[in-house]
Amino acid sequence: MTHPTAVPEPGPHDAKTTHAAAGGDTDVVGIAPEPAVAEGILADAPAADIFDADTERQAKEIIARYPVSRSALLPMLHLVQSVQGYVSQEGIGFCARQLDLTDAEVSAVATFYTMYKRRPCGEHLVSVCTNTLCAALGGDDIYRKLQTHLGSAESPLGHEETAGTPGEPGSITLEHAECLAACDLGPVLQVNYEYFDNQTPEKAVELVDALRAGTKPAPTRGAPLSDFKGAELQLAGFFPDDEATYRGDVDGPSQAVETLRGAQIATDRGWSAPGAQDVPLPEVEKK
Repeated sequence: MTHPTAVPEPGPHDAKTTHAAAGGDTDVVGIAPEPAVAEGILADAPAADIFDADTERQAKEIIARYPVSRSALLPMLHLVQSVQGYVSQEGIGFCARQLDLTDAEVSAVATFYTMYKRRPCGEHLVSVCTNTLCAALGGDDIYRKLQTHLGSAESPLGHEETAGTPGEPGSITLEHAECLAACDLGPVLQVNYEYFDNQTPEKAVELVDALRAGTKPAPTRGAPLSDFKGAELQLAGFFPDDEATYRGDVDGPSQAVETLRGAQIATDRGWSAPGAQDVPLPEVEKK
C-alpha cells in the first residue's frame, strides 16, 4: 500500500482502512459521533404525519376539481401552507403522494414560486412593494423602516425573516415584493395578500404594531384581514359553508377611484376603443 499524503495528490493513494456497511447487529446510535442526533436512525416507523384525515379529505377535494391530478399541485401547496405555515419537506412528500408525483417534481414547483415559503412564516406576512414606481414613491423607505422597527438598527430584519416565533400570535414575516400591481395607489404593501394603499413609513409602523398587538386593521380594499394560514386555506379554495360567513370573509370593495379614473374620463368624453379587426396570421415558412 502507498502511504497517505498530507495534501491530496493525483494518482493511486489507497486508504489504509476500508469501511463496510453496518450490519444488522451494529449499534449505529452507540458509535455515532453525536448519539443524540442519531437517535431514531434505525427506526422502521416514519415520523408522525402532521397532515391528518381532514387535510387528506381536502386534498382529495382539490384533486377532484381537475381532469389531470397533477394540475392540482398549486392549490395543494397552498393547502400545505395552511397547515404548517410553510412548505416543509413533509409537505413536499404529502403532495407527491397525493398526486402520484416525485418529491423532485413537487420541489421544482415549490421552489420556483415565491408565494411558497420554505421557512416557517409568522402569523402575518407583510409584503412591501419595492418595484420601480413604489420604490420611487417611498417603498424602499418603508421597507428599511420596517426592517429596523421589527429588528434593530444593528440587526435589521432580512427578507423573509420573522419577528417573533413563527406561527405564534403577533409574529410577523417581512418580505420585499417585486410588484403588487397597484401602481396607481403606491406605495403599497400587503398583509396576507390584502392591500394597504398609499403607505408611509409611519403608517406602516402603526400597522405592524397593531398586528403584533393582536388586532387586524381593515385593508384599504378587499376582504377583511385573515392570518397567513387562513389566507392560504382560501387560496387552496376552501371557504365557510354558511353564506353569511362566507360573504363576510370574502366580500369587500376591490376598486378605487384612482383605478377607475381613466375609464371615467373616457366615459365623460365619449371615448371608446376601436373595434378589433380580423387580421390574418402571417405565413410561417415550412421547414
